[in-house]
Amino acid sequence: MSVHRPLWVRGLWLLAGFAALALGVIGIFVPLLPTTPFVLLAAFCFARGSERCETWLLNHRSFGPMVRNWRERGAIPLRAKQLAWTMMAFGSAMAAWRLPLAWCWLPAAICLCVAVWMYRLPSR
Repeated sequence: MSVHRPLWVRGLWLLAGFAALALGVIGIFVPLLPTTPFVLLAAFCFARGSERCETWLLNHRSFGPMVRNWRERGAIPLRAKQLAWTMMAFGSAMAAWRLPLAWCWLPAAICLCVAVWMYRLPSR
C-alpha cells in the first residue's frame, strides 16, 4: 500500500536515501564506517521517497540480498558480519594508536556495542 506524500517530502526521503547509500559505499573502503546499516537506511528512505529507487536497490546484485534478508528475517549475512567485525577491530586498533589517551577507548566501545548487537541478529 503506497501512501501519497507531497513531492517535497518524497524529495527529502530520496535525498536522505542517496546520502545513506553514498555513506554505505564509502563504508566499503573506510574502517569504522559500516556499510550494511547505511544500505538498510537507504532502502528505508527509498521506500518512502521513490518506488523506482527502492526497486533498483532491491534488485542490485550486491545490496539487494542484504536488504531482502533484513526485510524478510531481520538477518545479516554471516560474511557481512565477519567483515564488519574485522573492519571494526582494525579501525578500533588504528583509533587507539592515533587518538589521544583520553579518547582512544571511545571507538572501541562503540564498535563493541555494534558487534554485540550484530552478533545477536540471525545470520542468513
